[in-house]
Amino acid sequence: MSALAAPGNFNVELTDREYMEIAEFVHKTAGINLKEGKKELMRTRLSKRMRSLRFNHFKDYFRYVMSDQSGEEIVFLLDALATNLTSFFREPQHFRFMAEEYLPALEERRRARNNRRLRIWSAACSSGEEPYTAAMVVLEKNPYFGQGGDFRILATDLSTKVLNIAKQGLYGPERVKGIPPQTLQKYFTRLDTGGGGKMYKVSDQLRRLVAFKRLNLVEPMPFKNPLDLIFCRNVMIYFDRETINRLVDKYYQILAPGGYLFIGHSESLSGFKHPFKYVAPCIYLKE
Repeated sequence: MSALAAPGNFNVELTDREYMEIAEFVHKTAGINLKEGKKELMRTRLSKRMRSLRFNHFKDYFRYVMSDQSGEEIVFLLDALATNLTSFFREPQHFRFMAEEYLPALEERRRARNNRRLRIWSAACSSGEEPYTAAMVVLEKNPYFGQGGDFRILATDLSTKVLNIAKQGLYGPERVKGIPPQTLQKYFTRLDTGGGGKMYKVSDQLRRLVAFKRLNLVEPMPFKNPLDLIFCRNVMIYFDRETINRLVDKYYQILAPGGYLFIGHSESLSGFKHPFKYVAPCIYLKE
């Protein structure tokens, strides 16, 4: 490595040229648009990694990223720049729609064929709250799929850091505030951590239903069979229009007829050319 950082003295400058070079690489690799007003975010987040590797210049660090044959440093760079914000039962209208409209209608259609298969994809699962919430909704509201049915959730994210948190399924008291007390007691185990502290661990019942995997949304999709429901919430706000168009087309292709796409409350497909039917704010149907 060149240009080693001096311990205790680290305030590295990010030039406009370096910023644009890294931003273009991130956009090409992961579809994330960092080109508008994200320079200080990039400088702050990557500086921590550069300090640990003892790099004094962004150009040297980026050269290191590009030369890393294992690809591990690219993953770390993307982890650092990805924004992950989530909570249990976030945007509750989606889960009400699941419980009150979608699951009963799906059950009615599939009972005639004795089909108890249900596949859900949480496309940007962050630290796991979204897929675990979806699992709880199915178990609580629809025994046909949730209890003894063929029910699975694939939860993916670009960040390996948050995926490791999700796999552990361990959350502090602030993180589980949105869970109804009876549901919390049923699907979580309270762990005392000493000194009056406590954590809540996701039950094995939920963990068995959710598989976590790293996935870059701009890469080919891994699905061989159609999905019933896709959560892709508060992700497309980080993409440009071209990337969003490609993603929405992919989602349509991998959904089964009658399947739904849920997007974030700050997102809309208005103004985009797509074959989905608008159902309600942030809810789209593949007819």
